[in-house]
Amino acid sequence: MSSTTTGGVVARGREATIVGTGSAVPSRLVTNEELSAQLGEDIDPFVRGTLGIAQRHWCTPDESTADLAEAAGRAALTAAGLSPAQIDLLIVATDTPEYVSPATSSVLHGRLGLTNAGTFDLNAGCAGFVTSLDTAWKYIRADERYSRVLVIGAYAMSKYLNPHDKKTLTIFADGAGAAVIEAGPVPGLLSSELFADGRYCDGMGVFAGGTHTPITREILDENVQQYLRFVQKYPASVNEEGWPRIVQSVLARTGHTPNDVDLWLWTQVNRSTIDVVMRGLGQPIERAHTIMHKWGYTGSACLPMALDDAVRSGRVKDGDLIVLTGSGAGLAMGSLAMRWRRSAIVASSPLPTTSA
Repeated sequence: MSSTTTGGVVARGREATIVGTGSAVPSRLVTNEELSAQLGEDIDPFVRGTLGIAQRHWCTPDESTADLAEAAGRAALTAAGLSPAQIDLLIVATDTPEYVSPATSSVLHGRLGLTNAGTFDLNAGCAGFVTSLDTAWKYIRADERYSRVLVIGAYAMSKYLNPHDKKTLTIFADGAGAAVIEAGPVPGLLSSELFADGRYCDGMGVFAGGTHTPITREILDENVQQYLRFVQKYPASVNEEGWPRIVQSVLARTGHTPNDVDLWLWTQVNRSTIDVVMRGLGQPIERAHTIMHKWGYTGSACLPMALDDAVRSGRVKDGDLIVLTGSGAGLAMGSLAMRWRRSAIVASSPLPTTSA
């Protein structure tokens, strides 16, 4: 059975808007040419031609999820003009945590000096950032003690890639994106919806390292289950039909249609799927901002990275209607419609790397 939860425009209370964004990538650049040489075959026709990925960034051995998240979080705080002490809550969306325990958010809480903030991790796979935005929004609307929430999506999946598996090695990458959500009188976040279908929970993932399959000598000798694996192929309809359904539902509750959307941000794993969905919605592909060509697929980080990149490049204007839609392992999906209420980042600002 599948399940759906919704959040929308009824019973408006305290409003919330994004007042700053940031992103970061690790210093190591990995091209399609490098991976073609490693795998002994030319991956470029499919990886670039179909998926839209030309290169990606991977962590070096001494870089990790927390390093990426810290850099992105600091960039978002700077863009918002806020100090760490002004943040009331930190939410970290990741399925590549720093440790099994404690939470990655606890690591960042200490590094960032968020002396007045509570914190927790949220794992909704590649739908994690939208789910975290939805959660932050509801904290602000429900409890006056929360006025500023820092949300970070962070991903270091290169740590779990089998160097001989072209299905995963060529797609997945590392990065982090962040946003500061602030209470205010004008609506920014407008409507949201979360969707799940647990029938696909065994389709893709890192299946060793938890309580079901702890890391043992036998697991390491087998040398399979500790890596990210595609076990069951998701039907194309999951996104090609699921994305239009969820965004139509979200927009309907705002009184808008797809024609009103100024910028579409989709899970950045397959450019061809984005093309299909945009055509189905009757929208020009130019309204979809993509980043996979330079950063690969960064999972729970791809949507905040795409948003930050769109702002930095001048694609986002005050008052623009933006729809973010993420989906991935679980199966989990989320979509959120928002008004951009503040041009908080200078377009020429350099993207930080963890080596900066």
